[in-house]
Amino acid sequence: MLAIRMQRNGRTHYPVYRIVVQEAQRHPLSGRVVAEVGNYNPQTKTTVLDKEKIEFYLKNGAQPSTRVARVLKANKIKLPAWVKDAPVKHATAKHADKLRKNQPKEAPSEAAPTEEAPAEENASAEN
Repeated sequence: MLAIRMQRNGRTHYPVYRIVVQEAQRHPLSGRVVAEVGNYNPQTKTTVLDKEKIEFYLKNGAQPSTRVARVLKANKIKLPAWVKDAPVKHATAKHADKLRKNQPKEAPSEAAPTEEAPAEENASAEN
């Protein structure tokens, strides 16, 4: 079975991805690639795709990864009906009750000015 996936290139902290067609059992960095069909730069959001090759491999059963499917949809490449959309993930906090924004609001205390008042009275009594 063939897979259309991203293969990381580029330098440290600056990835650039090649979009390749590869056997699904192989590791993306194995180097055994059937065809290179494009590239993607996440910093500049530039994508270069060979639409004819991609459509050819999709018609012959190549399965795109979820990230590649998202890139193909953004570039208006029609995906077969059997390609499933990736589920939308929602971030949730593990201990939401411990977050500061979920703690009860404290009312501003009026005790601070009343504590200073006796000190002022003592100072005026000495004069």
